[in-house]
Amino acid sequence: MSIELNPAAVQFAKRLIEEGKLKNDEGHWGQHNPKPNAENKYLDQHEIAEYGQWHLGLDMSKGEDTKGRYHFPYGDFETVHRDGLLAAKERAAQQGYTDIEKAADQLLQELEEKATK
Repeated sequence: MSIELNPAAVQFAKRLIEEGKLKNDEGHWGQHNPKPNAENKYLDQHEIAEYGQWHLGLDMSKGEDTKGRYHFPYGDFETVHRDGLLAAKERAAQQGYTDIEKAADQLLQELEEKATK
């Protein structure tokens, strides 16, 4: 499985952060990461491309219309979460996806800067 950076997700996250749609949380991402039923509910009301914007990674071997294509979630379909970006950064580093790790780190810095204003 080869996962690539999802540039659309990076731009979407930047825009959300600029708009102040963020949570500078210190919890564990497992507490905020949308569960499968929340993902399915979101997909009932949105296109798969919109779902994909909430994920920093793309598995190009999976179909565009499948949830399995999208990896490294960072938000709850409303806001960007600090702990989501931390989890994405750490998992990307562990799995050797340096471009995703760097993007998550940059977004994390932008979120923390915005949160302190």
